[in-house]
Amino acid sequence: MTTIETLDTERLRLVAPNEACLDAYLQFYTDGSASKMYGGPIEPAKVLARLKADLGCWALYGFGVWAVQEKETGHYIGTCGFWRGYNWPTELTWWLLPAGRGKGYALEASKAAIKYAYDVLKFTHVQTYMNDDNTVARALVERLGGVKTDRQCFPDGLYRDIFTIEK
Repeated sequence: MTTIETLDTERLRLVAPNEACLDAYLQFYTDGSASKMYGGPIEPAKVLARLKADLGCWALYGFGVWAVQEKETGHYIGTCGFWRGYNWPTELTWWLLPAGRGKGYALEASKAAIKYAYDVLKFTHVQTYMNDDNTVARALVERLGGVKTDRQCFPDGLYRDIFTIEK
C-alpha cells in the first residue's frame, strides 16, 4: 500500500481518505444539488463504495484524492486530488460540502495538490476537465492558471475541454 502523505496548508489539512470522513461523503453525495456534477444523488451504499474507490486509487496508481479537513474545526469538508476512471485521463478533481464553498478552500487545496503532483509524484503535466455547464469549476481552473489545451469526447459520450495547469 502506498503511504499517503498529509499535506498542510494555511487553513486545511489534506489527509488519506478514511472512515472518519464517511459522514462528509454521505452529506455530499446524497444531496442532489451539492453532488449534481458528480452523478449525485447516490444511495449510501454507493457512497461508501465511492470512498473505498478513492482510497483504492492510491493503491492502484500511487495517487488519489485527499480528504480535506478544516484545521480550525477538524471537520471534513470535501476532497481534492487526482482521479483516473476506466478509460478516462487522470485529472485534478475536488468537491466541497456547501458549507465549505466560497471561502477559497478549493483553490488552497488544489494548489497544494498541484505542487505535490509536480514535486513528489513527478507528473509531467496536471490536467483537469469538467462538464461545459460547470462554470464554477471552470472559474477555479482559470484562477489556478489553467489553459485550455484540448477538447475531446469522453467515455460517457460528452465532450469536455481539457485544461493544463503548469507548475
